[in-house]
Amino acid sequence: MTDLEFLDQAEQLLRAVELACDRINDESDADIDNQRTGGMITLVFANRSQIIINLQKPLHEVWLAARSGGYHFRWDGQHWADTKGQGEFFQRLTQDASTQSGLALAFTA
Repeated sequence: MTDLEFLDQAEQLLRAVELACDRINDESDADIDNQRTGGMITLVFANRSQIIINLQKPLHEVWLAARSGGYHFRWDGQHWADTKGQGEFFQRLTQDASTQSGLALAFTA
């Protein structure tokens, strides 16, 4: 994967996260504050817990930090896969956001 291909795929991922937050806020009682600075998005939930999504450009990875831990994801040609074989990015984000918010939330690509 070239740097440009990574940036294109990563931008699509970040945009999907932002759009999902907007949809979730419109359709539920969730109050997710999403703040984007360059290649990083911070999700802040009503209970003040956070999930941070950050691009690691030199490694062509997306990192996700949540209460449950830190996770690294690489584009495998179809989706963002955990580098340790622990699932897919949006699956992990859905699980952690639901746990941290106390609500059943769904994030999709």
